[in-house]
Amino acid sequence: MSPRGGRNAVEGLVADAEGKPRVGVRVAGASEGGEANDAVEATLARWLGIRAGDVEVTEGLTTRSKVLTIDGDPVQLMRKLQALTAVKEPT
Repeated sequence: MSPRGGRNAVEGLVADAEGKPRVGVRVAGASEGGEANDAVEATLARWLGIRAGDVEVTEGLTTRSKVLTIDGDPVQLMRKLQALTAVKEPT
């Protein structure tokens, strides 16, 4: 997560410090008062096409690396994630 990133957007898959893939999220909100966490939840929900209330930051409330809980059908969510993060072949 990148607070004060100038805009709210999902950056797609990015590698963490250990090289593991993570979903990168950039938010315009400040990290004070939970504003950035709220923006991460809303931005990721919009990207996945689900309700904002279905996404919750459950770990990493005060760090850049977060764990989120997403309510919904796990199979449908995985399909959406795979479709949204798939590398597109040039046409």
